[in-house]
Amino acid sequence: MDRERRENRPTAARERSCRRRAMMRPAAFLDRDGVLNVDHGYAHRPEQLDWVAGAPEAVRLLNEAGYYVIVVTNQSGVARGYYDEGAILRFHAYMQERLGEHGARIDAFYYCPHHPRGSVKEFAVDCACRKPLPGLLAQAVGDWPVDLSRSFMIGDRDSDIAAAAAFNIPGIKFDANTQSLPALVRQEIAARDR
Repeated sequence: MDRERRENRPTAARERSCRRRAMMRPAAFLDRDGVLNVDHGYAHRPEQLDWVAGAPEAVRLLNEAGYYVIVVTNQSGVARGYYDEGAILRFHAYMQERLGEHGARIDAFYYCPHHPRGSVKEFAVDCACRKPLPGLLAQAVGDWPVDLSRSFMIGDRDSDIAAAAAFNIPGIKFDANTQSLPALVRQEIAARDR
C-alpha cells in the first residue's frame, strides 16, 4: 500500500513539467543588429544605440500579444578583441532601459561571443551557438517554456534564416531600408492567430 502511494504520487520533475507546459507561450526570436538597432558595426556602447525605425513599437506589440521576446545575436567583437562580454551586458541593459520608456521589454538576450578567426584565444573557436547554427535558439528554449509551433525568428542576414531553418521554425528576413518592423510583426502575429 505504501509503495503504491509512493509510485502514484507525482514527482517533482513531473510537476515542473506540468507547470512548464501551462506557461508555454510562443516566442519571437529577434536578431539584434540590423533588426532592433541600426547596425553600425560592432555596437557595444550606449551611445551607439540607434533604434531601427519602429523597433520599440514592434517589441511592445509582441509583448502585448503574449510572445516571449528573445534576442539571439552573434557578437564576434568579443573574439576579435574589440570589446569584452561586460560591454555586451551593459549595452543590453541600456537597450532594456530605453525599451521600458516605450512600454516594451525583451525577455532574454542570448549572444555568441565566438569567432573561429578571433584574436582572443578563449573565444577563437568553432562553436554550436554561432548562427547559422541553432545553438542560441536551443539554449533559449531550454530556459523558457516556448511553444515552438507558434514561434518564429526575424533576422536581417541569411545566417539568421538558416539558424531558424535548422531549428525548424519559420525565419523571416527583414530589411530595415525597405520594410516596417511593426508591420512585419503585426503580419506574423496575425498569421499565427488564425
